[in-house]
Amino acid sequence: MSKNQTGKTNSDPVTADLGPSLSGQERPDPNAVGKNTLRKVVGASFIGNFVEWFDYAVYGYLATTIAVVFFPDTDKQTGLLLTFALFAISFLVRPLGGFVWGHIGDKIGRRTALSWSILIMSMATFCIALLPSYNTIGIWAPILLLLVRVVQGFSASGEYAGASAFLVEYAPANRRGLYAAVVPASTAAGLLLGSLIAALLTGLLDTEQMQSWGWRLPFILAAPMGLIGRYIRTKLEDTPAFRELAESDEVVKAPMKDLFVNYWKVLLIATGAVLLNAVGFYVILSYMPTYLSEEIGLPATQAYLATTVALVTYIGFILLTGMASDRYGRKRVLITASVLFVLFTVPLFMLLDTSNFAVILLVQIALGAMLTLNDGTLPSFLAELFPTKNRYSGFAVSFNLSNALFGGTAPFVATLLITKTGSDLAPGFYLMAAAFVSLVAVAYSRETSRDPLRHS
Repeated sequence: MSKNQTGKTNSDPVTADLGPSLSGQERPDPNAVGKNTLRKVVGASFIGNFVEWFDYAVYGYLATTIAVVFFPDTDKQTGLLLTFALFAISFLVRPLGGFVWGHIGDKIGRRTALSWSILIMSMATFCIALLPSYNTIGIWAPILLLLVRVVQGFSASGEYAGASAFLVEYAPANRRGLYAAVVPASTAAGLLLGSLIAALLTGLLDTEQMQSWGWRLPFILAAPMGLIGRYIRTKLEDTPAFRELAESDEVVKAPMKDLFVNYWKVLLIATGAVLLNAVGFYVILSYMPTYLSEEIGLPATQAYLATTVALVTYIGFILLTGMASDRYGRKRVLITASVLFVLFTVPLFMLLDTSNFAVILLVQIALGAMLTLNDGTLPSFLAELFPTKNRYSGFAVSFNLSNALFGGTAPFVATLLITKTGSDLAPGFYLMAAAFVSLVAVAYSRETSRDPLRHS
């Protein structure tokens, strides 16, 4: 057992053996940060993350149309698999992006990394709108799409981790969970806009119009939104924690090396804890419209509408979850989320097969609410696991590694499992397995909500 700063015994399974003690100088009292500054920080984090994940979401929501545009010579199921394969391949670069952005964020500053990541992401997304179809340039069309998707994956790998670290390091100590929950809330808001636009386009345009030009419209929005987000971020100072670290000359010259040498056990636990978020996020909030329309047979407009309503409730629930994690602790809320998914995922997926819209809507709301217990707590949990000198790196590597292996591949794996097993319940079992792994990882972590942030 070990004692924290207040002298209380810490009985968590993993404490001092998780690398060096997070000892060192405390950062300045975050309550000293003015309310106006806090509002700007929250606004910049929300808008930037919103833009990044709107860009990413549009691809998933328009997957069936993109499959026809870039893979017209394949059958419907194969084209969908190839489209989701491109979605998954773009995630494979995310661990590399995590290394790069983590290094920049921990060595040069959080603001620098966040400003550049949103610019690159927005420009790459805008380029998708300009890509010619397969019928125009043949095989080069999907190749160009893959290249742009890889650039998207690289830039997105720095966003979630950086925004979370930024908010946690600015937030009052007793409200870090609530402030960090702004990140997944903004992610869901980006998905929500993507879902609304997809629903609007499919409702107003016929199939020919969607496939010729309609699918391009959401991607065109990326450029102006990205430039606005970058402008806002460049007007902010870096976090008090990082500035103090820099002023005291404690910035690590090789943050990645230090991370893997001294904090590798923490890194393993963090990567495992992310698994439910990785699979759950992309199955429930991104893949679900395709699942409902292609596997369950729900009309596309209704599928988008159900997901849209679920996203609205998700945003509200996730801020409540952030508050709950501040009050009851990160571990308790994360473990509750995993247990609920292990017990109820498959039964809820069985209810989706009723094809009753009201039932499907309630199931999606329930799944989204369960997911918020994980997603609303995870940003503060991961940021608090690592010291300031490695916070961006540790968060970025663990989050992106788990998302690369299991998040970006989730729509592809779900579609493949259904194809191979013939069971519409296969995605539910996959999600349940991810929840079990996260449950084990979190059980072996330490409680982070009660301790002050540390430099080293």
